[in-house]
Amino acid sequence: MVVDGRAVVALNDSGRRVELHSMGGALDADDCAVTDTRRVDIDPNDAEDLARGPDGAIWIADTGDNARSRETIAVIVVPVDGEPRLHRLTYPDGARNAEALLVDPQGRPVVVTKVVGTAEVYRTARPPEGVGPTPLELVGKISLPSSATRGGPLGGFGSRMVTGAAATHDGRVVALRSYTDAWLYPAPDGDPVAALLAGGPPLQVPLPDEPQGEAIAFTPAGDLVSGSETRNGVPGEVRVVEGVAGLVTATAPGAVPPPDDGTAPAPAPASEPDAAADGADDPPSPGLPAALGGAVVVGVLLAGIVAMSLPRRRR
Repeated sequence: MVVDGRAVVALNDSGRRVELHSMGGALDADDCAVTDTRRVDIDPNDAEDLARGPDGAIWIADTGDNARSRETIAVIVVPVDGEPRLHRLTYPDGARNAEALLVDPQGRPVVVTKVVGTAEVYRTARPPEGVGPTPLELVGKISLPSSATRGGPLGGFGSRMVTGAAATHDGRVVALRSYTDAWLYPAPDGDPVAALLAGGPPLQVPLPDEPQGEAIAFTPAGDLVSGSETRNGVPGEVRVVEGVAGLVTATAPGAVPPPDDGTAPAPAPASEPDAAADGADDPPSPGLPAALGGAVVVGVLLAGIVAMSLPRRRR
């Protein structure tokens, strides 16, 4: 998921075709009606994330690899105008599973792996050109802080797994999310790698009770938008935390309290799989979202909804 201007753009998780669904003015509207779908004639293997490039192009992370068997992964770059481009990438140290993509100011893709514990951060040495493959370089490792926030399909293990990434439109704040929280890092120079590897404590934004939270984005105003797939009949949610990017500074870490509308029951404790659960990190999901409203009305499409209006909850 990305926010392109005032429109929300979303892609099916793990879809085998590229369809970018847009809702023009969705952040101001009372529903989530799709106003446009852009289809790209490139067949992905396992699409997992969206990111904005420095020129406004939408980058698709074809990086999913639960079996860790792919010889290459890929990014698909969809420019505002012109033909989409496919760039294949290779890891320097064997196959990885990843669901988080960022793009640095030079147009280099940054991939963060999905593991329990310490994630790897990869980046290409230069912007990819042609189909490739372009080699990735291991530039560092990062561990999400521990969290008591409940939610997601994997219990406490899921709170330490990176399931998505986003950067503000000016690039000065970078976010990684898990199944339970978003973690925001200051990026004063606009370099997402430097921000993630600086070592300072990030700002925690709890995202409780999301059944399978894997989407995250920023609006131009710095509001944080998060989204979840549906899982086991529990509808996914979309949240907006207003103005949270403005709270991120290098000297003022902390936590943003989760919104509480008083309508949701307390979640049951999640069961935790064994330490090998990282290999089962993508349980099947039909992907039906629900919408939440806050101080502003928010509607965001997730996981393949073609055109529909969604119920609103006050948040």
